Amino acid sequence: MERYQEIERSIIKKFRPSIWHRFVKAVSDYNLIEEDDKIAVCISGGKDSFLLAKCLEELQKHGKIKFDLEYIIMNPGYSNKVLLDIKNNLDILNIKAHIFDSNIFKVIKNEKNPCYLCARMRRGYLYNYAKKLGCNKIALGHHFDDAVQTILLNLIYNDMYAGMMPKLKSENFEGMELIRPLYLVREDDIIAFFIFYGISFTGCGCGNLQKTLGKREEVKKVINFLKSIYHDADINILNSMSNVKVDKVINYFSLDKKNNFLDRY
Repeated sequence: MERYQEIERSIIKKFRPSIWHRFVKAVSDYNLIEEDDKIAVCISGGKDSFLLAKCLEELQKHGKIKFDLEYIIMNPGYSNKVLLDIKNNLDILNIKAHIFDSNIFKVIKNEKNPCYLCARMRRGYLYNYAKKLGCNKIALGHHFDDAVQTILLNLIYNDMYAGMMPKLKSENFEGMELIRPLYLVREDDIIAFFIFYGISFTGCGCGNLQKTLGKREEVKKVINFLKSIYHDADINILNSMSNVKVDKVINYFSLDKKNNFLDRY
């Protein structure tokens, strides 16, 4: 058995409870994949998107729904070393990906909020390239921890209750959707998976990274503190997205319309 085949097999065997079950649950609960979808799996070069690629590949092989996959990597200006590391991991995991270039790192170099702009620009490039390949969806590697952190980031820094959705319709690319199949998979389990197989990954590859991770790192500490008080605090934070009581909030927005509790008092 080749190394990549052993890795593939372990997703649905050895790591079935921690990764496969949660991945499949998210796909099912949020109706992320439908018959005859053509999904562009967006690989950034990090651990999350590489695991996403292998999970979707296994679902395509063994699932009941028929769908197609394309693997795409946007090079926003990586160094030669980072790009080589990504290509080496593609070989290890037996993934055949389309690699295309952009100039995002140059554009965001002197921005005050480079990560926000980078994310928006990446999304546009990925949607555009995916559409050229005939895809109707793009899949991103955001996981459980990302979703929990986003809720607290919005509460603490943006004075609003809003989370990271498991799927979204594109506002700028008609007929395109974004899906997050790792939505229920924990980051620690992703790390454990790749440590077990001795595979390492590059970071963001952007020189602004250390300057812009502050708020998310702070929120991680808050979550760890809350878990020290109550073990399932992070689970309940994410579950709160599914248990919003509209009659217990002062204002809420629906389709950009503001609704006030006094309207129905």
